[in-house]
Amino acid sequence: MIEARNISKSFGDKDVLKNISVSFAKGKCNLVIGQSGSGKTVLIKCLVGLFEVDQGSVLFDGRNFSEMDFKERKGIRKEIGMLFQGGALFDSLTVEQNVMFPLTMYTNQSMEEKRERVNFCLNWVNLENANKLYPAELSGGMVKRVAIARAISMNPDYLFCDEPNSGLDPHTSGVIDDLIQRLTYEFQMTTVVNTHDMNSVVKIGDTVSFIYNGNLWWEGDKDQILDTDNKELNEFVFDTELTKRLKEK
Repeated sequence: MIEARNISKSFGDKDVLKNISVSFAKGKCNLVIGQSGSGKTVLIKCLVGLFEVDQGSVLFDGRNFSEMDFKERKGIRKEIGMLFQGGALFDSLTVEQNVMFPLTMYTNQSMEEKRERVNFCLNWVNLENANKLYPAELSGGMVKRVAIARAISMNPDYLFCDEPNSGLDPHTSGVIDDLIQRLTYEFQMTTVVNTHDMNSVVKIGDTVSFIYNGNLWWEGDKDQILDTDNKELNEFVFDTELTKRLKEK
């Protein structure tokens, strides 16, 4: 479980997060949604330590990450997998080298052991023959799947996904959702997904946290989100012509 306890974050005179307390459960796809500028990306970055909170605490299974020194945090970071919005692959490295990168950085495994783990991860995302390809040779969906393989290479307990479906067509987005959900359930990870994609929300949202103007405005799940009287959430969920028509039915 990951817990944010009364965390706040400001940049200059702008309060971005305002006393947010939220928990993300193990073995669940925990989705964070909200409009651009609402604070959801800052929340994710505070959880993984890219931003320091101004007040409050972030806990990983009861361990107070906010109070740890650099060395202690490094230990927890080895338990974290991160899927960045654009994939963030190294263009000059092959698929195999990209997936192997965390293993080289954080382990003393032999090359044979690292290759075995890389092949396991690539097989898991259905890219078993892509080892020697370079990112420029991959489709957008393949880039995301390689990024997922890299994110799970260290067998993490916690998986963070920042807009995993950004730039993908609906079918490929569904493939990525399925992978994230299967990984979460099979390996019992605590998965936190920052997304704008309502298809993802209603498909894999075991828990959904709606951030509005820096506040935790609503919490529920994929079954509750389409049937709530929360005005601001409804305006966010039913903002497109398609979703408006679905609500009218």
